[in-house]
Amino acid sequence: MKLKKQIIFIKSLFKKRIKKIYYKLFYSKLINIFYLKNINKSLLIFLCIIILIIKSYRITPINTIELNENYLQLQSDLNLKFNNKINNKIRIGIYYRSIKNGGIERLTALLLNYLDKIKIFDIYLLTQLFKEENEYKIPDNTKRIVIKTGRKKDLLKKIKREKIDILIYHFYNTYEINMLNNFKKIKTIFYNHSCFLIWIYAKIYNYFKTVYNAYKNSKYLVSLVPFENDYLFKKWGINSILMNNFIPYEYNNIIPSTLTSKIILMIGRGSDKMKRYELGIQSMKYIIKKIPDCEMRIISDIKSTDYLKKMIKNLNLENNIKLVGYTSIPEIYFKNASLHIFPTISESFGFVLSETKIYGIPSILAGLDYVSIAKGGTIIIYDDKPKTIAKEAIKILNSYNYRKRLGKEARISMKKFNNDLLLKKWTKLILSIYNGDIYYQNLREQDNKISDKKALNILNNQIKLLKLRKPKFKNITIKNIINFTFMENLNKYYNS
Repeated sequence: MKLKKQIIFIKSLFKKRIKKIYYKLFYSKLINIFYLKNINKSLLIFLCIIILIIKSYRITPINTIELNENYLQLQSDLNLKFNNKINNKIRIGIYYRSIKNGGIERLTALLLNYLDKIKIFDIYLLTQLFKEENEYKIPDNTKRIVIKTGRKKDLLKKIKREKIDILIYHFYNTYEINMLNNFKKIKTIFYNHSCFLIWIYAKIYNYFKTVYNAYKNSKYLVSLVPFENDYLFKKWGINSILMNNFIPYEYNNIIPSTLTSKIILMIGRGSDKMKRYELGIQSMKYIIKKIPDCEMRIISDIKSTDYLKKMIKNLNLENNIKLVGYTSIPEIYFKNASLHIFPTISESFGFVLSETKIYGIPSILAGLDYVSIAKGGTIIIYDDKPKTIAKEAIKILNSYNYRKRLGKEARISMKKFNNDLLLKKWTKLILSIYNGDIYYQNLREQDNKISDKKALNILNNQIKLLKLRKPKFKNITIKNIINFTFMENLNKYYNS
């Protein structure tokens, strides 16, 4: 049986490869050598076969029979049916500029790790950096392709060179998005890690406009926000499919926090301006009046350290607040915390929130009601006042039973986010696209639909917050947002 498989394998190699790759090479160059050096013809043919086999093993690490057996098994497991067979692994490129110290960076690493479990996938990391210290862990066998920074077309060049079948693109470079949309030979899944609010707060009208147009022209778009995917994008004519983040910890392997301390956490991966650490720091001056032994740990690679240190010193909170900085092992802080303050201005899935919730830590959020994991063990405030944050924090820290109930709700709410189910959805998506979009529309229709009533309630809350945070937007309405005419207001505001 083994010999039969080898014979079939060698036959397939000759059929598929000799004409395309080696015909000119062996017929012209090697035959010339044969005549010049009088090499035995049978020896030459034997050498050609050996080179062919070695080269093909490099391209396809497992033979085609085993490959298609895995493919058929996968179809059966996922309840899919494709008629075609595959002769090589499906090459998947995952692109982001780095895999170190950041939310998208960590998600990119998790996606690499999980997709690597599928035997018919060959995974490539396309990134702007060579391997660095303290990177998030990725499979040892991952092929790393470094894209030259500032060289826009280098990405396309490397994709062509490596013969990538499907690219998962985690970035907002609109030139690259449009370039990939126009390059029909590569099927690109654009991974939207944002929410529309970020573009408003970031004061980049033209950038939003070009991203919007690029996304509208994209055939495959993944969104992390149910409100955006199921409601707003549909109103704007953008097609997308809903995916959650992979959760960095296995639910059953985590021992939750005992919630017995008076330690508050603030965690952020990303822009200091968006994370708004100052709100949490200012709330501490009210908290310690009622709970003098309360402590705060700020875990982040903070760029504005001097500014925050000065604020802490001016508020006389140096004994209560510690700037931890970046750590690759935040778990040591989760185990001992009793509360998480999360005043970030905008989120998509809420990666940090998923981490603290799985450890059973209650959270105070600033208006993030559209985030899919916002419910369960959380208190959402809508006025951005340090006093309001402090009031809720004091209530939680002064009552162990209340804290424990919220912590239990937080942890239970994470049970439904199953990494194995998410991997199946990603695999279905990739196989569907690879096989000509056979199941793509069905996958989109399986998304949980948010009701109009709930969507309008979220939108109303966000508009109130927008007016509070940006008073010049006082005339903006729900209709402006839905009809996309808020872009006109945005343009007028930032050009005034």
